[in-house]
Amino acid sequence: MHSSIYLDLLIVVPLLGALVAMLVRKVPNASFLAGLATSVLEFALSVVVFVLYNNHLKDAGTFDFLSRHVLSAPLGLAWDVGIDGISLILIMLTTIVLPLALYGARERRHESSFVAWMLVLTAFTVGSFISHDVLEFFIFFELTLVPSYFIIAGWGGTQRARAALKFFIYTFGASAFLFIGVLYLGFLHQHQTGGALTFSDTALASTVLSHGTSVWLFLAFAVAFAVKSPIWPLHTWSPITYAEAPTGGSIQLSALLAKLGSYGLLRFAVGFFPLALVTMRPLFLTLAVIGILYGSFVACATPDLKRLVAYSSLAQMGFVTLGVMSGSVIGATGAVLLMFNHGIITIGFFLLIGFIEQRRGSYQIKDLTGLQGPAPVLAALFTVVMMASIGLPGLSGFVSEFLILIGTFATHVWWAALATTGVIAAAWGAQIRSCSAQTLPNSGGKSGLKSGALRRAFSSGATTIPVPSSVVTKSPGST
Repeated sequence: MHSSIYLDLLIVVPLLGALVAMLVRKVPNASFLAGLATSVLEFALSVVVFVLYNNHLKDAGTFDFLSRHVLSAPLGLAWDVGIDGISLILIMLTTIVLPLALYGARERRHESSFVAWMLVLTAFTVGSFISHDVLEFFIFFELTLVPSYFIIAGWGGTQRARAALKFFIYTFGASAFLFIGVLYLGFLHQHQTGGALTFSDTALASTVLSHGTSVWLFLAFAVAFAVKSPIWPLHTWSPITYAEAPTGGSIQLSALLAKLGSYGLLRFAVGFFPLALVTMRPLFLTLAVIGILYGSFVACATPDLKRLVAYSSLAQMGFVTLGVMSGSVIGATGAVLLMFNHGIITIGFFLLIGFIEQRRGSYQIKDLTGLQGPAPVLAALFTVVMMASIGLPGLSGFVSEFLILIGTFATHVWWAALATTGVIAAAWGAQIRSCSAQTLPNSGGKSGLKSGALRRAFSSGATTIPVPSSVVTKSPGST
């Protein structure tokens, strides 16, 4: 078994980087460079962990880098870390997101504070994924709210205060149920064993529970994770939050924090309470399918790109929930793969939206008619990302959605059949959006931008985000 020092460093390095970013804030560009260097070092550490990881350790199951140090026996507090394949994939996603968000969505206003909060958020997110103790996971899970709130409230849009408050109230309120469930499970285990209070994953997973207790504890855990994911109908915080958050914050929220909810649902709710699944599985499969259909259809009608991503993400997280709750190994494997793939896709979405907003001053779809003429490469990249999101064969989204549907068809055929219609709806909506956003408007039309005006907007050098010059290359036949 490998030393846990690598996992400790994955938390310590971004925290130290945040401190350095604040200390050098008076030196021009120093905070940005410190944050970028820290993000590269963090990614390098995750690659080392990825290479060293061994999932065939005796007496450790699929976990590696295990280490447990009791901090307070009476309170059940411990520093308990370890990772398996699921944690490893999500840690890699976290360390990929950070440098891309810092570089591709750079914020020059109060830059040192922005960089510091992004690094702190990364540390807390990694802490959630490496925790091998439920109480420790809960602490990191809650700590992610603090930097998220300040990133949204400090660098968001015109309604940033409302969006930040709504995000905080929803997630913090739902987490109260998780906290009660964690404490109840820990004290119940202590009562059954007569030993010391512990919240270790391994110990609590062996707690004997009646069917009724399993159902109530499953609900307590699942509500918190359903809000975070989000799962319909607990998603209402996400459209305004994604729309108002800065580009870097939107990337973190959609690519990482949403995965914390799905990860918790798979790791703890499903892992700890298998008896409850007999009762709760039909409910959550139904909610997943509704989320897929609702997210797909609303995304077809939403007026701006950020809300489009929010609703398409709701549909994608519905697929993840479908795979997690399918009772199929293939379905669960597809769900984990989709967590990673969706994270990569949303990075592309929000970076491209950020480029468009910087150049055009808007991400309203009606303002971007005729995008293909002045910015053919940008339009092509956006189309590729959109096609990956809806699961086009040959792109990353297809494999994961295919595994989820195959696994679900084997166990719950009607739910899988309904979910498949969501793929069709998403493809239909993507075609509509792609055509409306990229086709040059007719000369007689009253809506949309004229090609020349849009080209001037996209060829302006006012933006602070580096975009390849080919993005503004004139397309053949354009005037």
